[in-house]
Amino acid sequence: MSLVELIDRERLPSHIAVIMDGNGRWAHSHGKHRIFGHQHGVKAVRNTTEACAELGVQYLTLYTFSTENWSRPEQEVNALMELLVATIRAETETLMKNDIRLMAIGNLDSLPAACLKQLEEAIEMTKNNKRMQLNLALSYSSRWELVRAVRDIASEVQSGKTTVDLIDESMISQRLTTSNIPDPELLIRTSGEHRISNFLLWQLAYTELYFTETFWPDFEKDDLYKAIIDFQQRERRFGKTSEQMRLS
Repeated sequence: MSLVELIDRERLPSHIAVIMDGNGRWAHSHGKHRIFGHQHGVKAVRNTTEACAELGVQYLTLYTFSTENWSRPEQEVNALMELLVATIRAETETLMKNDIRLMAIGNLDSLPAACLKQLEEAIEMTKNNKRMQLNLALSYSSRWELVRAVRDIASEVQSGKTTVDLIDESMISQRLTTSNIPDPELLIRTSGEHRISNFLLWQLAYTELYFTETFWPDFEKDDLYKAIIDFQQRERRFGKTSEQMRLS
């Protein structure tokens, strides 16, 4: 029996988030420059997106470029931005064919003009697609997002639009870049690292975490299936006891 046949389609995580790690180390293991790894990582993005859509996952969020990544060598950053533009341009038709809607979260205004233009065009073109939503986290960091949310709420309190007593979890969630997206049920991180790396800190409160030694360019559909199978074998209690969960 194949791995995909072991997956219970009735118990799929509705939202999967992925920290796509290991491109640079994969490239070095092949005696190549880091950008070589990023280029080959595009195939893993395509495979993972297609696999999620085929299974029936509703949301897929990929940690594509963090705010901290701007501090990398200028040559690498420029190459990444060029690769991002080229990839979005090349993959938009595939998104349309597969009925996948593209969205982006993060400080998008900090992106180069050409990159932002290509991104906005792809988002507009795919906005009516309904099979799955693919979210690219670009120039994103969770601390940036939370600071922005706190500032927005503080401004509303100062202007009298709300009061301190009304601030709750829901109000904060509504001011995050993921306000219209359910929290991830499964987070996958590749390359053997065991960190969250400033990614969706608020949203991952009860997310199941899955770590694999596989570098991102080598991540195949079967690797995704293994993560989902592992997820489906866990008991998600959300602070309750096992007995409470059985009785609910």
